[in-house]
Amino acid sequence: MSVLDLLIGRPLSTREERGQRIAMAAGIAVFGLDALSSAAYGPEAALTVLRPLGELGVKYILPLSLGIIALLTIVYFSYRQTIEAYPAGGGSFTVARENLGNFPGLLAGAALMIDYILNVAVGISAGVGALISAAPSLQPHTLALCLAILGLITLINLRGLREAGLVFMAPTYLFVGSLTIMIVVGAIKTLLAGGAPTAVVAPPPFAPVTAAVGWWLMLKAFSSGCTALTGVEAVSNGVLAFEEPAVKTAQRTLAAIIAILILLLGGIAWLAKVYHIGATDPGDPGYQSMLSLLLSAVAGRGAFYAVAITSIVLVLVFSANTSFADFPRLCNIISETGYLPRTFGMRGRRLVYSMGILVLAGVAGILLTVFGGVTDRLIPLFAIGAFLAFTMSQAGMVMHWKRVGGPHARHSMIINGIGAFATGITLIVILCAKFLEGAWITMLLLPLLLATMIAIRRHYDAVSRQVEAPIEFQPGKPNPPMVVLPVQRWNKITDKALRFSLNLSADVRAVHIECPETEEIVKQWQVQVARPARESGLQEPELVVLASPFRFIVGTIVNYSLELATKNPDNIVAVVIPEMVESRWYHYLLHNQRASLLKAMLLVKGNERVVVINVPWYLQQHDGGQAVAATKGD
Repeated sequence: MSVLDLLIGRPLSTREERGQRIAMAAGIAVFGLDALSSAAYGPEAALTVLRPLGELGVKYILPLSLGIIALLTIVYFSYRQTIEAYPAGGGSFTVARENLGNFPGLLAGAALMIDYILNVAVGISAGVGALISAAPSLQPHTLALCLAILGLITLINLRGLREAGLVFMAPTYLFVGSLTIMIVVGAIKTLLAGGAPTAVVAPPPFAPVTAAVGWWLMLKAFSSGCTALTGVEAVSNGVLAFEEPAVKTAQRTLAAIIAILILLLGGIAWLAKVYHIGATDPGDPGYQSMLSLLLSAVAGRGAFYAVAITSIVLVLVFSANTSFADFPRLCNIISETGYLPRTFGMRGRRLVYSMGILVLAGVAGILLTVFGGVTDRLIPLFAIGAFLAFTMSQAGMVMHWKRVGGPHARHSMIINGIGAFATGITLIVILCAKFLEGAWITMLLLPLLLATMIAIRRHYDAVSRQVEAPIEFQPGKPNPPMVVLPVQRWNKITDKALRFSLNLSADVRAVHIECPETEEIVKQWQVQVARPARESGLQEPELVVLASPFRFIVGTIVNYSLELATKNPDNIVAVVIPEMVESRWYHYLLHNQRASLLKAMLLVKGNERVVVINVPWYLQQHDGGQAVAATKGD
């Protein structure tokens, strides 16, 4: 078994694609981790903003969470309709592009791409933050842990969608089960204590009051808490990944994800209020996540705490998997329209879009490095892309129902219209509240990404205009090419290339750059090449000796080939390049690489009438005589 088979798995044939589709149970793990994990950092993000209010800030977390849950419900009904109307997937990009136009579609697609990248960075950093809460001694290694986890998730996703689902199912359901138990136990203790339960492990004291309650502070807290909605669109982007009936399976999966998320968000906010749990400073050496404090208060720091905090860490870091499942699919769909490189549409050995996975991992790694792997530094950049995509998608669905009509079109338009209005208002709130804290970076990245996508499409359009064949093929005997054969010495490599050149054309020019051995090579050419050619009745290959006082060998051959093409406009100039192929990669370090450089220069400086033909000579490692002959030609 090769190392690649061991790490990624055996190659899958295209016929095995249907077997890679997933059921609802795995779908929750693959496409729901982003949304579900936000229960671990969404409420904490809101409480972090409320820290200047001291203990008073905890009283506002429940109404803020109820507002977020209401918005979540609206988005759910909207995306449920999107899944049914666009079963081929594509989510916001497809909906906006088909109903609002090309640019709105690109805007939605670019916003989603940025959101997916940020989700990877935020999810992993939040998971490492939870781990540091349980083991503070690991704080100096925050970034290293983040990058190691990113590498592991990348490797898992390169193994395929189905295997990723199987890997992530256990921690997903352990996370949901642990937090549900915490909420139920906390609720029972609260009821038995008459609404004022005693914490098993007392939470740290609140920060001193440094601000008064104001609408601006509430808007900032709400916008931070809205990170809990990110990932909701994931199912609509990957409908084709589900087993048949794909639409129904996707809708049931989305419903389950939303129901679980509502339970977790509401329960965590309520327990934080009754147990008086606030947020600690993420940059402080004694930092503990909100869920760590809540688990300690409800159940202490025993075995249940260890299991629950482990599940939180795993789910937070694995929440990045939602992006790894959706980002490559989104890039593939956009690449089909010509706005991203077509390599994004190529499937790897495990039927996944490997290029998208690798690009996502690379950009997320850069983000984690720049921001030091700290969640609070990344949160201000988060959610803008998601809500912009939400808004564009829902507005597109309004136009969709208006166009297609039908008995339920009016009802559907109202649902999607409410969704577009609610998410649009939320987007404005997030932009205003988070602009100076880092949201401006996202707003700068959006036009840059859009400009790049448009430039890629223009390039593809320009290529298409140049290579299209508007006329029919005209059969007929073409003029033979004029062959240019670079010659350094006469040996077996040159002999093979010359034989090949004479099969192409009788007009062969062997080009030699003047050197101290030139006189000997000219004599050798006359004896071993010219004379045998004349005696055989063949046209004698011409040996052209070019002077190069400054030893510009490659440039001299390139200029000669281009001048030949210019002087003979009716002929193709074929440059035949003999090249030795070593059996060991490190042997290439012992030889010059003029052949590779010559090919590169001809491709860069050449034109449509100059073609490059490579003639390899494979060096046999154990044939001493042949090895010597080949080495002389280098």
